[in-house]
Amino acid sequence: MFDKETIRDIDTAHKIVLVRTMLNVPIADNKVTDKSRLVAATETLNYLLKQQAGLVLISHHSDEKQSLAPVAPVLAELLGQPVKFVADCIGPAASAAVKALQPGEVLMLENLRFHPEEKANDPGFAKALAAYGQFFVEDDFTTCHREHASIVGIPKYIPAVAGLALEHEVKTISKVLENPKRPVVAVLGGAKISTKIPILSFMIERVDAVLVGGAMADTFLLARGLNVGRSLVEADQVDLAKQIMARANSEGKKLLLPIDVVVTDDLDKQTNIRTIPADQVGDKDIIADLGPKTVAQLDKVIDQKGSIIWNGPVGIFEKPVFAAGTKAVAERIINSGAYSLVGGGDTVSYVDSARLRDKFSFVSTGGGASMDMLSGKQLPGIEALMDKK
Repeated sequence: MFDKETIRDIDTAHKIVLVRTMLNVPIADNKVTDKSRLVAATETLNYLLKQQAGLVLISHHSDEKQSLAPVAPVLAELLGQPVKFVADCIGPAASAAVKALQPGEVLMLENLRFHPEEKANDPGFAKALAAYGQFFVEDDFTTCHREHASIVGIPKYIPAVAGLALEHEVKTISKVLENPKRPVVAVLGGAKISTKIPILSFMIERVDAVLVGGAMADTFLLARGLNVGRSLVEADQVDLAKQIMARANSEGKKLLLPIDVVVTDDLDKQTNIRTIPADQVGDKDIIADLGPKTVAQLDKVIDQKGSIIWNGPVGIFEKPVFAAGTKAVAERIINSGAYSLVGGGDTVSYVDSARLRDKFSFVSTGGGASMDMLSGKQLPGIEALMDKK
């Protein structure tokens, strides 16, 4: 259920609408290298343009020194109309451009993070941005877990509603968490158990099985009393890992841990690489990936009538020699026929690098935001929007 007002609930005809949209895309040599987020943003923008609304687009870029100028012509091509660009997001030039904006036109403002007031959630900065529109539309799910001026500040000054991409993200993730097709299997990876504790704790109650991979699994192996050599572990989280294993056992949930692993004695030189049983890791070994027998455990728990949630690569996929486990997980999920939801920045990076995005049922645009939702947390950017009447 999505209990916030959306652009369908307000009259935007011939209004000036301030839209926080997904312009944070990869840029290299002043060229956009992946426009998938821009494609996702167009549904909301096209809806508003059909109402003859004038659109003022704001966004950040993860590189705080990166101009959004290269994004404007790419978005213009996707929308089929010009997108004007101003090299600042506040000040005389931006204000003048907004004032001159006509119904049905699109104006893009510069990277919000050029100004430190954005991340500081400065009220004055938020108020200056809010002055540009009669309505505010939040359509960037990727940032809704942050308390920045353009996310939680603007809604204090003008009516704020959700865009269609944001609504779709929240509804999709919520459905998998609250009313999923069963059985539900979660594949959780990543480097640190501490960052995934909230997800693990929240998921144990809601899923039927969890496969744990990545360096996070090393801490579980250590908690079982196994040698993990020089692998990345969080010794201070061992007790918590024991608690999670005990909880899974008491609730009848299947917690699938590594039974074989890929090790090396040097991650950079990639020497002495071999696949061994998880209980035979030597003192000099570094666990870098899951072995095939570990991944094959998924065959026993995945059902084509069920659902799969994947958050976190299960190996150091950035190094091709240690990407086999993550590749095998992806292939099993894709071939299972189950409903598949992929979230988390590193996981999405792998999916996109392998060109597999269209093979999954749903790939979330949000990294930290999807992780927070999968942890059961409320997102400040969504809470700030108007409630449905």
